[in-house]
Amino acid sequence: MSLLTYHLFIRASTLLSNRNLPAYLGPPTWAIAHLFVLIIVNSITLFALSILLVRATYSLAINTTMIESWEIERHEALVDRARKTGGWVYGSGGQRVRVERQEFPFDIGIWKNLVQGMGTANVVAWFLPFGGAPGIESAASFEVNGFEDEEKVWPPLDPDKMPRVQRKVDEDVDIQGVGEVEEFRRRQAKDYERWGTREDVEEGGSDDGDGYESGYESEYEEGIDGEEGWTNAEGDRLRDFGVDEDAELLPDDEIPLGELLRLRKARAFE
Repeated sequence: MSLLTYHLFIRASTLLSNRNLPAYLGPPTWAIAHLFVLIIVNSITLFALSILLVRATYSLAINTTMIESWEIERHEALVDRARKTGGWVYGSGGQRVRVERQEFPFDIGIWKNLVQGMGTANVVAWFLPFGGAPGIESAASFEVNGFEDEEKVWPPLDPDKMPRVQRKVDEDVDIQGVGEVEEFRRRQAKDYERWGTREDVEEGGSDDGDGYESGYESEYEEGIDGEEGWTNAEGDRLRDFGVDEDAELLPDDEIPLGELLRLRKARAFE
């Protein structure tokens, strides 16, 4: 296509230089229209294939497929999210998962990456249609750079794709709605045994040994970053969304419109 572009450019430049000659000395109208359409189609296709060639060459040089590049971006985003919460994140099933940064293990150097991808160290054979390819015997084993421990796997675990934990259901639980009051009282009694006595709960509760207060009357709420206050699963607080946590709560219909506009401008200024 590059060779075709060269000849089309010569043809177009010749017609442009002879544009002042009589029309009967030049090519017919259909030939000029065909040349114009061919230049446009060839230029667009050559541009798209050039981008594809650059991307394929870059992927060969770093030994990374498109899916692996998505996994790298996902892992980096997960590590950044874990920094806000002390290295821990919550999975889709509610599990608390420790996140550690991992290096991509299959980038072994530009030259070795190219040789591994093309199947031979002979550069001339890279441009031959039947010059060879990686053998099928090496399809399941790949050389690693040794930056990470051997027990670590790639891609790293994705907490957002973890299966949900199946909760155990007591066999004597009445799931048909019969005896709901008795079942509620039985579960309540188990909660009292786990949290402490009923008096401890009513007086504000005591620590159950796991760092949680057992009382219902306590208004203290601890985020996943260890500080007081509410946080979501990613460690974001209300102030990260532009909410003033120290402001006095009023019904929306009692807040003057001027005050709402002032708060909005103040948040935008901050």
